[in-house]
Amino acid sequence: MSGHPNHDPAGWRKLPATFESLDSKKIEDLLSKEWDRFRATYPLSGEHNQRSRKTLPLGVTSSFQHWDPYPVTVVKARGAYVRDVDGRKLLDLSMGFGAMLAGHLNPRIVRAVQKTLRRTGTLFATPSITATEAAEKFKKRFGLDMIRFTNSGTESTMYTVRIAKAVTRKKGLVKIEGGFHGGYDALQVSVKPKIENVGPAEKPVPYVPFEVEAGEIYTVSYNDANRLEELFKERGDSIAAVMMEPIIENLSIILPDEGYLRRVRELCDQYNVCLIFDEVKTGLTAGVAGAAKRVGVEPDLVCLAKSIGGGLPVAAFGGRQNYMDAVVDGRMPHLGTYNGSPIVLAAALAMDAISTEEEINKAEKINIETMRKLDEVIEKYQLPAHTVGFGVKGAVTWSPKPVRNYRDFKALNFNLAELSWIWGINRGVLTPPGLDEQWLVSFAHKQRDMDLLVSAFDELGKALRS
Repeated sequence: MSGHPNHDPAGWRKLPATFESLDSKKIEDLLSKEWDRFRATYPLSGEHNQRSRKTLPLGVTSSFQHWDPYPVTVVKARGAYVRDVDGRKLLDLSMGFGAMLAGHLNPRIVRAVQKTLRRTGTLFATPSITATEAAEKFKKRFGLDMIRFTNSGTESTMYTVRIAKAVTRKKGLVKIEGGFHGGYDALQVSVKPKIENVGPAEKPVPYVPFEVEAGEIYTVSYNDANRLEELFKERGDSIAAVMMEPIIENLSIILPDEGYLRRVRELCDQYNVCLIFDEVKTGLTAGVAGAAKRVGVEPDLVCLAKSIGGGLPVAAFGGRQNYMDAVVDGRMPHLGTYNGSPIVLAAALAMDAISTEEEINKAEKINIETMRKLDEVIEKYQLPAHTVGFGVKGAVTWSPKPVRNYRDFKALNFNLAELSWIWGINRGVLTPPGLDEQWLVSFAHKQRDMDLLVSAFDELGKALRS
């Protein structure tokens, strides 16, 4: 395939040289059969969902966990696998969207938490040695001037936006169309909106849900530095920050074009706009020092969560001194009873020790080998699909063309994406809902585990061509 911009060389994308279209009727028939198989395979998950719906909206603790007719209910996990309420052992390729990078019940994390429970305590609400030690470790790892701990990615993204406004004395915020950055009102704009609500691709219109008080928000397409420059020329005097994932990971995986992030950095410098990288989903899954280091572009502020906590609820934000000084001098007070509690930071310190360059590289090699094997299946059955990956995460995207922004993502064949997803679940391979087809190779995964994904995908290719 030619005529498409090169992606940043830090990522992986392999487009098919040739492909053949698929029969839509065949896809619909297979999809119907797979949902029948799902109901027959996971009956106790259905029963549990009926029970939990009486107290929990949709029967889940986070709306993303739900799908129709019901999600799989997990009772325990270890390493790279979970066990569901029906007693089935499933390969976990969701891994808490990156939070379980070390694997479920990693022994070093378990020991660190148990030691803290026995000898230290769970909460002081005072300064602690553990918080200082963890801050020093992550400051060094991610190249930050200062860092503060929070309890969730939502808190981290919210506070970085507030810092940007406090320092620049401007109110406007630019976000990437389709991007998700947690529950803060200003960042709920244009999260996977309907295309008919957001104007032309070259000049997106922000979509603000009724319940959201958004403030001054602008949206731009990912990989469109030209539109960002136009917007800065028009509104730069009022724009405080650009909030973005350096590598988009809530729309499967979308890679930056080569040079795109450097151009965004230049424009932010030119117009006195704070550049915030949301690395809640990348972080350590992108590399030993995160995506920013890997692509060679330094943001003003960075948000971290998931992968830094070893499965416990810890997050952070940090960055350049001139921005973090807003916390120091009180222009943007950062408060929170549970921030940096000893128990979660014990897990974070263990995670820092575990996440060596050698360990992360080993997992990434498995991911690359898996994508190579999937490419062979795509070629074998001439599927209109391609692999894309970054660090230890990967995906099969159901398009023969690269996906460069939200509009490209919305043009995908979602029937095929749904079929591929439920096909894997029915064969013991659990990936996240949402039709994004993104997996994570944790430190607990071996190549033989990932070969289960390849085998299921090969079986799907054969069924589609039969």
